Amino acid sequence: MIRAQRGARYACVVLAACSWGTWPLILRRADAIAPMDPAVTSTIVMGVITLVGFAMTLRDRAPGRASLRAWGGIAILGVADAMNVLLLFWAYRVTSVAIAVLTHYLTPIFVAIAAPFALGERWSAKTAAAVAVSFGGLVLLLEPWGAPGARAWVGAALGAASAVFYATNVIVDKKILGPFSASELLAYHGVIATPLLALFAPAGAWRALDGHALGILSVGAVGPGALAALLFLFGLRALPASHVSTLALLEPFVAVLLGAAFLSEPLRPLSCLGGALILVGAASVVVNGGSEA
Repeated sequence: MIRAQRGARYACVVLAACSWGTWPLILRRADAIAPMDPAVTSTIVMGVITLVGFAMTLRDRAPGRASLRAWGGIAILGVADAMNVLLLFWAYRVTSVAIAVLTHYLTPIFVAIAAPFALGERWSAKTAAAVAVSFGGLVLLLEPWGAPGARAWVGAALGAASAVFYATNVIVDKKILGPFSASELLAYHGVIATPLLALFAPAGAWRALDGHALGILSVGAVGPGALAALLFLFGLRALPASHVSTLALLEPFVAVLLGAAFLSEPLRPLSCLGGALILVGAASVVVNGGSEA
């Protein structure tokens, strides 16, 4: 029974990561209708996620009262999530998607390093090996060496900075999931993240809003946004943070596959090998995690 329950939580994280891989299609579709500033796009998505979170708190609330320390964690989470999104979008603007995504997904490495100290999780050589294999697969999948230029270093730095905030999200989520339900985490941290993101939108950027594009972004914010986040948090509540962040590497894998299928983006042999390595690392995490139950 315990093993089956852990398996269900791993499945939720896998579904969440695969769902996040659909974001490039959603963003490309919305952008094709009415191009919007990344700060505007991220504010809309975060705002819808926050509203969904508050709607779900009507039936999903943690018993008891949270401490001031837990509320401080919510504040940190709101700032970290906003900066994670903003820095990643900024990286997309100054360098290739490959370099931005590759450096953004340094996250599992950062989480694996921080988890023993911040969360008291036992360091596992098997998990470290899974992270290394999956990250190596990500390098092959994205082939970042195909995007030369001095600005690539700036983009790489921005992507790595976003990874620091993404890793902070995972660690803080894990620490404060006890006092709050998953819905409450979505709702409360969004109250901070949404207006913070709006502050970065240039004056006049909101005039470019289009109803059709707004509808597409809103649907994405409900599906790959809020619902996927709830699945992710459900898994994170009972699983090691290092396992969860490693499984999140399935997101760029799915994004590349969908790009090849629907956006006519090339899928080269090295990309296929890289995807296979990501799957090997993810499978290793699930199998070893289940055997630890």
